[in-house]
Amino acid sequence: MPRLTRVESQARTRELLIATAKDLFLRDGYHATSLEKVAEAAGFSKGAVYSNFRNKDELCLVVLDDIHAEHIKSVGQAIAGRPFDDAVALFSEWAERMIGDEGWTVLEVEFGLQARRDPALRAELAARDRAVRDAITALARTFDDSANPAPLPPAELATALLSLGIGLGIQRVIDPAIEVSILADTLRALLGVPRPAQSEKDA
Repeated sequence: MPRLTRVESQARTRELLIATAKDLFLRDGYHATSLEKVAEAAGFSKGAVYSNFRNKDELCLVVLDDIHAEHIKSVGQAIAGRPFDDAVALFSEWAERMIGDEGWTVLEVEFGLQARRDPALRAELAARDRAVRDAITALARTFDDSANPAPLPPAELATALLSLGIGLGIQRVIDPAIEVSILADTLRALLGVPRPAQSEKDA
């Protein structure tokens, strides 16, 4: 196997650090995960971490970028080109798996609280929040193209869905018995689409 170039080696090190940090942040949370733990788990020195990231906040931002991109890609691929009912059903399947996922939800909340006294970090999170809303807006246009046009512009629909999803995720961490189907039902209500009959939902 050809020896990696210096640039390739640096890129590989960065990838391993991000993957390791992602696992630790999701498992143990933001505050419990130190850069020393990330370096040790990845098999590198702490210096290798600092050569790639200024601090733990920057590393966590990159991890969150990776998580958000993964989820947006997953949802987008699932619903692209689908009829409305199929798209909502597939969106609901994703929501059932991910809305209320403890590791992801707690990490988002912890890091949001971490940023509350740091204007620069808050600005970074706000920019990422806008990027997520923009991505959801693009997906919302899929629903808006249905036979029942949305009463809200796609951007507002995206904000409503994201806000509901965040709140529902926090509630489901506390009480997993809360039904995630409310998210799809709210989407249908916003679009003026009747809920499927109970027998259809159970099928």
